[in-house]
Amino acid sequence: MPENTTTLDEKKNPEHGGLDDEAVAAVDRGVEVNAAGYKDQLRRQYGLLGIVGIALTVDNAWAALGSSISVSILNGGPPGLIFGLIVAVFWYSFVGMSLAELASSVPTAGGVYHWATIAAGPKWGRTVGFFTGWINFYGWMFDLSALIQITSNILVQMYATYHQDTYVPDAWHVYVTYLGVLWISTFFVIFANKLIPYTQNCGMFFVVVGGIITIIVISAMNPGSHASNHFVWGSFEENNLTGWQGGVAFLLGVLNGAFTIGTPDAITHIAEELPNPRKDLPKAIGLQLGMGFLYAFVFAIAIGYAITDLSALQGGINTYPLAVIYQQATGSPGATFGLLFIIFMSSMCCCVGTVLTNSRTYWALARDNAVPFSGIFGQVNEGLSCPIYATLFVSIIATGLGAIPLGSSSAFLALTGSFIVLTTVSYAIPFAANLATGRKYFPAGPFHMGKLGYAVNIMAVLLIVLFDIFFCFPYELPTTVEGMNYNSVVLVGTITLSALWWLLHASRHYPGPKVMRLYIHDDSVPLDNTGVIEKLHTPVNDVNGPEAKK
Repeated sequence: MPENTTTLDEKKNPEHGGLDDEAVAAVDRGVEVNAAGYKDQLRRQYGLLGIVGIALTVDNAWAALGSSISVSILNGGPPGLIFGLIVAVFWYSFVGMSLAELASSVPTAGGVYHWATIAAGPKWGRTVGFFTGWINFYGWMFDLSALIQITSNILVQMYATYHQDTYVPDAWHVYVTYLGVLWISTFFVIFANKLIPYTQNCGMFFVVVGGIITIIVISAMNPGSHASNHFVWGSFEENNLTGWQGGVAFLLGVLNGAFTIGTPDAITHIAEELPNPRKDLPKAIGLQLGMGFLYAFVFAIAIGYAITDLSALQGGINTYPLAVIYQQATGSPGATFGLLFIIFMSSMCCCVGTVLTNSRTYWALARDNAVPFSGIFGQVNEGLSCPIYATLFVSIIATGLGAIPLGSSSAFLALTGSFIVLTTVSYAIPFAANLATGRKYFPAGPFHMGKLGYAVNIMAVLLIVLFDIFFCFPYELPTTVEGMNYNSVVLVGTITLSALWWLLHASRHYPGPKVMRLYIHDDSVPLDNTGVIEKLHTPVNDVNGPEAKK
């Protein structure tokens, strides 16, 4: 028996799970293992409030909508922004329910990577899961880069607010700030992991309370200068400056709404740090989508009425037009600075939560030998409760991605678009595979849709295909090299890199994740389950009873 493993005869600290805890999926040769098939290595330190805090902070919906308004401001102005958000939430509701059902059944840090493996069955699971995991990881890397770019722009704009007459903006100012935000977040995740639940509660405070304060301030100040109802609700055609016909322009603009609430799988990668993941993850996903939409919708209306000069917001995709909206709404540098400070605090907590998510995503791949140097990146420092090398690797890659805006004025659009396309493709794969195999491999968790799940999964897949096709269209017509949409190139490039690693290494040395032997029961799965007692989401006290499988 290896050192530090926990046996049935040993008492465990509740934060590490236990036999009476739903965190234990099976007992393998006397060792308790979680839903991923591994002994717990990370502290289960997040209760329902903590995971909701992370969900709302990483989503940061109203702040994300305002901060990425440059993505869709040309696609119909405020009407395109508001109605595009409604369409995005409709779409992501099907995605969220599908993810919540899988998380309730098999809560692992691998998330869609493990679910695609299980859903595709014994013949294709290893291959399908491998590609899904890599696509999802790349998607989250683009999101991390976009979020840190946003936070860096906020800091630069806070300085510029009081130096408007002398400050001359330059792309390298944002990149230097980007490096500071990224590595502060990284070191916090590594060395202050125990404090992360508090930072996410702090982030939730700024998201919830700060959002209310922001909406009140921009609505109440300068009431005589508010925009007309027509401008906010009916000016789509006159503010469609993309060159596309109205319907196409609108669907392209849904990207802003998707970026606003497009993080429903974020907290699933922290499943192995929750004492009650099967119950709490679906609740947190639902609250994230519901509250995120509510705040973002009201905020979108508020900033729509606050805009007095739309042309002033069209300074480029890599700029931060929300600061201009705050100036137009308040007419006060002090109020503008205060509102930017609120959104900076929520965004900084968001960056910490996103570094956490990305590090857990890569670590989950590494411990299954799916990445180069898995022996290094799969290690966990149990004293710090952190996969240090995986966290550092994620931040090094993000350092490189953050340099892209130095050479491209539309790089931020590429970061946000690639995040949405890659992550939604990684969602569609397990949904489609689950449908193809008759939804038979996942045991019912506390949140289970039954036969309704077929319709929900189908709608999720169809909407993902529809919008991802549109999100690969050129942003505007006529198309220029500078304004080219590279989302399709990024998607193909991601799949190509994953395929190369599959051919060079994984096809021979990647055994597939341990979830295969826990959840896929078929003669073609290697029969190495000797000594494994599996739970069917019943109390572990009954593990040797008639409902247990051996």
